[in-house]
Amino acid sequence: MTTQTAVAAKEAPAPRTGGRSEGTTAVSGGATGADQPAADRGRTSIADLVVVKVAGIAAREIPGVYDMGGGLSRTIGAVRDRVPGGRPNVGRGVKVEVGERQTAIDLDLVVEYGVPITDVSRDVRENVISAVERVTGLEVVEVNITVNDVRLPDEEEPAARAEARVE
Repeated sequence: MTTQTAVAAKEAPAPRTGGRSEGTTAVSGGATGADQPAADRGRTSIADLVVVKVAGIAAREIPGVYDMGGGLSRTIGAVRDRVPGGRPNVGRGVKVEVGERQTAIDLDLVVEYGVPITDVSRDVRENVISAVERVTGLEVVEVNITVNDVRLPDEEEPAARAEARVE
C-alpha cells in the first residue's frame, strides 16, 4: 500500500500495520512550475522500510544492546545469517508508524547482563531519534522500548551449539 500525500494539517502518525510495510509517506508537499525554486519542485516520499532500517542501525550502535527482536525472530535471524549469501536483517525488532511529518517507533531489545537497562534505553532512544530525524527529516514523536531478554555471559550462541555438534 502506497500513500502519496501532500503536507496537510494532520500531525498525528497514520496507522500502519507492522514495521515491514511497503508504505511511503510524503515529507515535502512539493510544487510545480518554473516559477518555483528548484528545491521546491516535486515531492519527496520516504518508505516505511527506510525508517525501520535507520532506527535498527542506530539502536544497534549503542553499547549494551546485544541483539534485537523476540526469541523466535532472533532464532530465525541467526539461521538466515548463516545461509551463504544471506544478509543480516537490520530491521528485526523494529516497528514503525509513519505519518505525513511524524513517526513513532517501537523497539524490542536484548541487553547484555550487567548494563543498566535504563541507561541503555535512554542512549538507544536518543540515538534513534537523532538518526531518524537527521536522515529522514521526520519528527520522531516517541520511541517505545521493550527489553525482551538479557544475554548472560555464559550463554552460548545458537550457531556455536550447532557447530559444536559437527566435527
